[in-house]
Amino acid sequence: MAKPGKELIEVVCPCCEATLKVDAQTRSVITAKPKDKPPAIGDLQEAVQRLKGESARREEAFRKSLEDQKSYQDVLGKKFDELLKQAKSSPDVKPRTKDIDLD
Repeated sequence: MAKPGKELIEVVCPCCEATLKVDAQTRSVITAKPKDKPPAIGDLQEAVQRLKGESARREEAFRKSLEDQKSYQDVLGKKFDELLKQAKSSPDVKPRTKDIDLD
């Protein structure tokens, strides 16, 4: 048991912001009180509206991704044609030497 009359040092944890009471003599935590957390959902109606809005945002992101995928082949084809044109216009340029080819 701790001796009566010994004071405990009160410290706030920098990580979780819990309040700790530490005995200076034994250097051990005597009590720990976690920080009070606010409720995750303040108003139920507000949370429902936010969830409905998230559904619309997800749907819009999916549509955008689908459109990007549809045009992806066209973009790749244009890039390939441009690089092929560059390669044909300067056939004397050798490909770069890769580090692995130097062995």
